[in-house]
Amino acid sequence: MSHVKESYDYVIVGGGVAAASAVKGIRSQDSSGTIAVLGSEPDPPVYRPDLSKTLWLEDDKSLDDSSLAGDLEDDDHVDLVLDTTVTELDPDAHAVRLADGGSVGYGKLLLATGAEPRVLEVAPGPKVVYYRTAADYQRLRAAVDAGSHVVVVGGGYIGSELASALVQNDVRVTLVLDLEDVQEQMFPRALAASLTKAFADRSVTVVHGTVASGGETDGGVQVTLDDGTKISADAAVIGVGVIPRTGLAEAAGIEVDNGIVVDDHLRTSATDVYAAGDVASYPDALLGRRRVEHVDHAEKSGEAAGRAMAGADEAYDYTPFFWSDILDYGYEAVGEVTSRNDMVEDWKDGQLGTGVVYYLRSGQVRGVLLWNVWDSVDKARELIKETADSPVEDVDSLRGRIAF
Repeated sequence: MSHVKESYDYVIVGGGVAAASAVKGIRSQDSSGTIAVLGSEPDPPVYRPDLSKTLWLEDDKSLDDSSLAGDLEDDDHVDLVLDTTVTELDPDAHAVRLADGGSVGYGKLLLATGAEPRVLEVAPGPKVVYYRTAADYQRLRAAVDAGSHVVVVGGGYIGSELASALVQNDVRVTLVLDLEDVQEQMFPRALAASLTKAFADRSVTVVHGTVASGGETDGGVQVTLDDGTKISADAAVIGVGVIPRTGLAEAAGIEVDNGIVVDDHLRTSATDVYAAGDVASYPDALLGRRRVEHVDHAEKSGEAAGRAMAGADEAYDYTPFFWSDILDYGYEAVGEVTSRNDMVEDWKDGQLGTGVVYYLRSGQVRGVLLWNVWDSVDKARELIKETADSPVEDVDSLRGRIAF
């Protein structure tokens, strides 16, 4: 880890995927400008999807394989400074202040502060993990092995992935859902119900309720649900969503509205300050202003912000996609994949077979779920663009638009 200097051409606050990608973007335009990456986590940037996917499912993979620090550490003009908290931004002085009392000047600043887990009335600890970071992965790995019992709280994106990963490592799982079914907020009802049954068929104990309290005990952990049910386990992993880390920007007077508001060049309302990744509220070229919490956006927006900081005059006009692997199934998706939208389903071989779900609002396709369907993300983007200009009148006509 490097020591921090008094000033740099570029300062990046955050040590995740967007930050690592921003260095790549800067270097595409500026081969020697000085860069500081100030990460609050003790570990170097990692490819976060591996923390809930590859590292559990491929025996020959380790955290080192997921590191994104190589290019940063090999560059003499990049200082990667870890375990360092930025406490204040001063856009007028072009400086950031650190928890140790020091300050760092910048020419251009990127806020890649990401998001933090939503916290319940359960204190984190070695065996209670709010799952987000490399350190969280290491804690959960140390707390469980084959035959262990883990309570997974949350049936959304991260909760379903972790329940799936643990089951495939012969860990006994109790899955606590606050809704009826897994991923119900995203999938059509029948698909969510089929997926919940698939977990039950793999011996996952599915219980319903919200967590009222809990914590570590002498033998492991115990959580108590709102109806009084107590669940004891060797460890608990909690994935109930995240909150964008906007505090620094807000305190500095930078415009914030469900994220740090940026323009199509990822510039904030403060001069020479940019934002990218999970924390950025950006104008999506196809869907309008939105905030996206997935790695494809972190990579692409981080790199675009780096390029813009280093002088490139290019709009960020990319609509990101995301993907997941759950038990024996996989999907890719693009856009606003939420069950609050109208949905048109197109299935072959029934639920959990192969299918496409189209998500609409006012006749425009706003999102597409590609369930066990591959190499079709670009077709989905084209459909979103096409229906923005020409809304769909007969929604049944969407079936078959993306062949599989």
